[in-house]
Order: sequence, then structure tokens, then C-alpha cells
Amino acid sequence: MKNTLIVPDQDWILWAILIAAAAFGLWAEKTKWGSKLSAVVISILVTLILTNLNVVPSSAPAYDIVWSYIVPLAIPLLLFKANLTRIIKEAGPTLIAFGLGAVGTVIGTIISYLIIPLGENGWQLAAIFSSTYIGGSMNYVAASEAVQLQSGDLLAAGVAADNLVMAAYFMILFAIPSVKFLQKHFPNHHQLNAQKSNDSTALSEEQGVITLPDLSKSLAIAAAVCAAGFFLQDLTGINGSGILIITALVVGLASILPNSVGSIKGADLIGTFLMQIFFAAIGASANILIVLEYGPVLFLFAAVILAVHLLFLLTAGKLFKLDLAEIVIASNANMGGPTTAAAMAVARRWKELVIPAILCGTLGYAVATFIGTALGYWLKSF
Repeated sequence: MKNTLIVPDQDWILWAILIAAAAFGLWAEKTKWGSKLSAVVISILVTLILTNLNVVPSSAPAYDIVWSYIVPLAIPLLLFKANLTRIIKEAGPTLIAFGLGAVGTVIGTIISYLIIPLGENGWQLAAIFSSTYIGGSMNYVAASEAVQLQSGDLLAAGVAADNLVMAAYFMILFAIPSVKFLQKHFPNHHQLNAQKSNDSTALSEEQGVITLPDLSKSLAIAAAVCAAGFFLQDLTGINGSGILIITALVVGLASILPNSVGSIKGADLIGTFLMQIFFAAIGASANILIVLEYGPVLFLFAAVILAVHLLFLLTAGKLFKLDLAEIVIASNANMGGPTTAAAMAVARRWKELVIPAILCGTLGYAVATFIGTALGYWLKSF
């Protein structure tokens, strides 16, 4: 890694930058130029530019904290008004789109493997990238261990390529619902409903006065749910199950005690801002220079997979008459997992898709490594 103005262990400076980038994105979204990009894209671009100007590092303990603590804490905060009835009603179409997206990723991986030479480690990289784009970045490490790829350079270049492609793909996904051609050829009910509602800052007005007891109660419950979720993950020994357990616990609470948990005001506002910090960390992790130095071919390999994935998903979505928002959220769940999918649903104000996003993403966590590893060993036989 090249030297940067701010070094990885300067935690407070990096935290100040991440929070400032998140806040700037939310502010800029209210301007004429910012409204065309969205707060999420603006925050990603800010930190992406800083990283590639060697101002901030592309990896740091502060970013790890975002993934390990900030995002899990945000999830229950965003689900206090959820209940099982809504899950049953709302997860169906998104789950179908998620499955179609997984098929698109498998097809894209096969095509990319056949047209882009990756050498003797090609089948291992195919397994890793297909796992990543079926269930999210968490599966990257698990798949690399499953196929026993131990090359530090390849893994580092792969992470850099994945982060860069993911940042670019986020922007594409955010733009898709606004494309006039797609709006004409796909149902777009979720986006139309979001446009009718007020912006995210109006949530506080809808909820009434947000009090300090509400905020403290929401954080206390969210922290307790996270503690229980990861304790049970450690107890079972199933890596990646923590997010799924957290989701199950908070949905259970919201379903059993809808009047108590669902009445807490301001929790979703805190969760939304925490997710905004997460997007800033995504941009900061995308180092273009590392990709150019170690593995531009991996960037191309990943880009082909996602291009085929998106084309297949849009085509299949058209045949199944899926809503454009459901397709976008499902693709995000495939590519980034439950955290990014839920964050996108919140950022787009598709409130009814937050739970399906998390459910589909956590399903990807559970199955992606198995699918990707099997695909890799199958490609090895070619």
C-alpha cells in the first residue's frame, strides 16, 4: 500500500472524515445537483476521491469497525416497525428476483471464466467472485478458504477489484430506477410511492417529537439484540449467522410487541445515518491504484460477471413482471449482502423492501459459499 496523508491508525481523523462525508451527502442531496445523484452516491464519491488522491488509506481499523459494529447496530434500528405478517407479504417477489440474480451470477462467472484467462488460479478466483456476487463480500474470505487460495497478492488484488466494482455498481443500481426506458417497460410502484412521500428528514415530522428517552431506548434495544445475535453465532459456531439471528430477534420483538417496539420514535433516523457512514466506508475502500498495479484483469473479470448478472436479472425480471425496485434490491442483496441492500432500500425510501432486502441478503450469506465453491471445482475440470 502506498503512503497516504492520513495513516490507517489515525482512527479519530478517519472517523471524522467518514461522518463528515455521510453528513455532506445528506446535505448535498437537498441541492439541485445533489438531488440527481442521491446522498449515498455523493458520500461514496467523496471518500473514493480522497482514497485515490492518497489522502486516506483504502483499508484501516476504522473501516473494519463500520462493518463489524456500525452496520449490525443499524439493522435492528431500521426494523423496529417490522412484523412477520409484513415479511410474508413483502418478501416473495424480492426473493424470486434474488434467486434469478444468483442464477445470473453463475452464468456470468462461467462466461467470464471462459473468455478471460486467469491462469492456474482461475477456478479458485471464479469460486471466490461467484460467492461474493451471490451472497455478498462476507463470502469472499469463506470461499477463499474453501478453495485454499493463499496467494496474498491475488487476494489483495481481488479485494481491491471487488471494492472498486462494487462502488461503481452501487451507482449503477441507484441510477436504474430513474432510467426512463426501464420505467416504461417495468412496473415501478415502489419508486412512485417513494416519490409521493416526503424526504428522509421528514420522518421526524411524521413520527412526532423525538425524545431523548426514545433515542436511548432504541440504542439500548439495538445493542442488546446485537449482543444476543453474535453471542448465539459464537455459540453455534456458524460464521455469518449473526446478522440473520439479529434480524430474527428484532422481527420477533416487533411482531410480538408491535405497540411497544414499533412505537419508539427516531430509531430509523439513527439507523439511516449509520448506514450512510457505511457507504462512506465503501468508497474509502475502493483503491484504483492497487487494482491497476496488481490485477486489472480481476477488475475486468468481476465487471463481466456483474454485467451478465444484471442483464440476465433484468430480462428474467421482465418475464416475471417484477417491480424495478425489487430487481434492484435483489441485485444489491446478491452483490453486497443484507447490509447494502437494506441501506439502499432506506436511501431510496422503499420502506416496504427493507425486510425483504435483509432476508434475501442473509440467505445469500448462508448459501453463496457452497454454490461458489461447487462452481469453482466444476470449472476446474474444464
